[in-house]
Amino acid sequence: MAKGSTGFRRKTRHLRVKLRNKGKINIRQYMQEFREGDVVSISINPRFQNIPHPRFQGKSGKIVKKQGRAYYVQIKDKNKVKEIISNPEHLVRLQ
Repeated sequence: MAKGSTGFRRKTRHLRVKLRNKGKINIRQYMQEFREGDVVSISINPRFQNIPHPRFQGKSGKIVKKQGRAYYVQIKDKNKVKEIISNPEHLVRLQ
């Protein structure tokens, strides 16, 4: 029997399933802009590819810099400070 996949997208098919407006892309979410120092939450949107690792779902952090369309988000994971690269469609601004 074949061995199953163990990639980081494993078991994420139904992660945060959006039941309403299925398949439609929210252009406002796709085009949103952030500034350095903004506090954001990582909220994976399954409609888009290039998701951050699922273990960071729901984590909050601060925008450090921009790279192309993506943003570096600095989060604290237990006692370590980590930088996650994420596209804006997977980020939600916190106030």
